[in-house]
Parts: sequence; structure tokens; C-alpha cells
Amino acid sequence: MEDRYLKRLFVTSLAVMALMLFWQSLPFIESLIIARQAQPRPVTPRGDLAEDEKATIELFERTKGSVVYIATTKAVIDPWTRNIYSIPRGTGSGFVWDELGHIVTNYHVIEGASEARIRLSDGRDYHAVLIGASPAHDLAVLRINVPVKRPNPVMIGTSHDLKVGQKTFAIGNPFGLDWTLTTGIVSALDRSMTESNGAVIRHLIQTDAAINPGNSGGPLLDSAGRLIGVNTAIFSPSGAYAGIGFAIPVDTVNRIVPQLIAYGKYLEPSLGIETDEHINRLAQARLGFDGVMVLRTIPGTSAEKAGLRGIVVYPDGSFDPGDIILSIDGKPIHSVKDLGEVLDNYKVGDVVTVEIARNGRILKKQLILEPARS
Repeated sequence: MEDRYLKRLFVTSLAVMALMLFWQSLPFIESLIIARQAQPRPVTPRGDLAEDEKATIELFERTKGSVVYIATTKAVIDPWTRNIYSIPRGTGSGFVWDELGHIVTNYHVIEGASEARIRLSDGRDYHAVLIGASPAHDLAVLRINVPVKRPNPVMIGTSHDLKVGQKTFAIGNPFGLDWTLTTGIVSALDRSMTESNGAVIRHLIQTDAAINPGNSGGPLLDSAGRLIGVNTAIFSPSGAYAGIGFAIPVDTVNRIVPQLIAYGKYLEPSLGIETDEHINRLAQARLGFDGVMVLRTIPGTSAEKAGLRGIVVYPDGSFDPGDIILSIDGKPIHSVKDLGEVLDNYKVGDVVTVEIARNGRILKKQLILEPARS
């Protein structure tokens, strides 16, 4: 009896041990079974791209070749050896303006640089020559000599008819990551921004399309792939993208760039008169007028030919205030600053109607805008 009991106990123990080993090996066995059965999952057909996706892809592929990468260097002198070295200054973006090889970018992209190189989307690299710049508008024009397979110029749109909510597309080279596309909308219009040099850039387009360092100078496009602005700055406490970017409107670009190509500088339009903000404020406070006092007309200008009158001071200290400018083409003028902002929307050679007050009468004169004289 005892032998049979021991034998039965031994067999039971073996069975329990075998069961425990089997239980412990189940995960391993299961993993072997799963490993043998593991196969790539079948791909679910995607179907056609959404129409807006197709449009965005087509816009990028059509426009990418018109956008360029700009790398600048700065010459420095070793104080010990007096040798001159070129060191990297920065990078930015630009775009092809015409078939002559003119490249438009921001002035701050090339400011302080001694050399700039342009890389096209197909990898070709060229030395660029500075043609002209307008720091007041943060615009500059470079030129490259491309003998064959010249890149297509970007299509030009308009900005005066933009609406908040329109789609925007920015192509550039943020942080050196070349040919990056970001999308957004027109967030606001007619913004102003003061540059570090004190220049005020007006009528800016605000967009939430991601614009980061390196995007500067690149194109802001509408949904038709037309240029509507030049990406110029971001608003960010940290220096990184924060959802607020600014672009110089294409209407300004299309007015300034031809002058930079033709003359190398911006020809500031002028009425041919002299004014002074400080004197104007004092005169407004004393005489109670609203407008800009003409201090004098510049000889030989259309203002003199049209008979505009400047201030006349008599020996006894009394004076005749002369003409007071009230408006230009119906746009009210309240200060010398207003006068400059209104004139900045015109170009040299344009004809404007100037409304003036003279001795209690309201007169209108037509003047041809001329280059401002220094």
C-alpha cells in the first residue's frame, strides 16, 4: 500500500510539475505562434487626394522653381595678421522677379553682407550682384547670370483687393531647411511695423502661415499661386514662430522693385515743397488749422509752376501762412507724417490733385510728383 501511495504521489508530482512548466511556457509558445503568423498588414486603398490637397501640391510644384535660397558672407579683418576673411553671415529666401535674373528679397537679408550666393531649386549655385535696395521698404534686388534653363519668374498678383480669410502659402528656407511650404490665411491687413533702423513699413499683410528665421524674402502666395507679398518679419517674444507673420504687400513691391532695377535706389515722390513737422505743429496750435503748411516751394518744381505759395515772414515779425495742404486725391492730410504716408503710395511721374486752403478759400491744383531732393 505504501509503495502504491508513493508511486501515485510521484506521478501526481510529475504531472503538477509538467503542468506548471507548460503554463510558464505558454507566453513563449504563444509568441512563437504569433511570430510565425506575423505578416505585413494589407494596405487600405487611399483613393484620390482631396481637391484642396491636389491644388496645394500643384501650387508648390509649379512655384518651387521660382524660389531661391540665399546665403550671405561678411568680410572681417584679422587684427593681428590684417588678413581678410569671409565668415557666414546668414541665410534667407528670395524669388525670381524676371527673366533677366533679378532676384527680390528683403534688405535685412543682405544688409551688412559683402557677398551673396543664390542656390536654385535644382541645386545650381551662383554669385549674386546687388542691383539696388530700399531700407525704408525692406526690399533689395540682386541679379544672377543664368546662361541656360533660366528659372521662371513668380506670377504677380495684387494686394489692394485682399480679404481677411483668404488662403496664403509661404515658400522659403526657414532655419536653413530649404524649400519649405507652409499654409495659412490672411489674418489682418494694413499693419505697420517699425524696423530696428527706425523705418516704418506700412500696409503690411498679417498672416498665420508659419514664417520663421530664414523665410525672410520669400514669397507669400494666394491660392492661384500669384505673389501677394514678401515675407519680412514675425511677431514673437521668443524669436520663434508664434502665429503672427508679416509680408510686404505686392502692390508696394511692384512699385518699388522696378525703381531699384532702373536706378539702384528708391525715388521718393515729392510735391516739390518743403515742410517741417515741428513747425507745423506749432502753427496748428497757434492758428488752429488742420493740414500741412507749405514752408516754401522748391524752384523749378511742379509746385512752383502750379503757383503754390510758401510762408512769408515780414520784417515786423508777422507772417502770411501761405498754402495749407488739406488732401491729396481726396485723402485727408493732417500732419507731415500723413503727407509722407500718402505720397508713398505713388511713384515719381504720377499726377495728383492737391486740395489747399489759401486765405480762406479752397483751391485744387494738379501736380506731377518728382523725385525728392536732398
